[in-house]
Amino acid sequence: MTAEHWMSEPQAHDYAAARSYLSLLVGGAKAAKLAQALRKEKKDRPYAAKDILRASDLPLLGPDDPEVAADLKKVKAGQKLSPILLVAGEPLWVADGYHRVCATYHLGEKYEVPCRMVTRKS
Repeated sequence: MTAEHWMSEPQAHDYAAARSYLSLLVGGAKAAKLAQALRKEKKDRPYAAKDILRASDLPLLGPDDPEVAADLKKVKAGQKLSPILLVAGEPLWVADGYHRVCATYHLGEKYEVPCRMVTRKS
């Protein structure tokens, strides 16, 4: 998958979604700090879709999953996907973009996904 399938910046609602998800893991205050750190991170790090799934211990969703199917349809129509938001640790947390990772895997497991990543503090 080439860069033409990816936006250069995550969308604003991706950060809100990341904060919401992270609040389930670490509570509201820590989630807000992690989401803010992700917003400040400007460097994309490319990782293979298969490696993101392995590091996160998340299962691969099938191409028939409604959100994965929608992302696959976007790519085939030439629309761009938003970069993935990650929080490094063990396991890796996919703060936003799980369905986009799965869609990318179905296009090619070794395709690189642009990610914005921060490290969680203990």
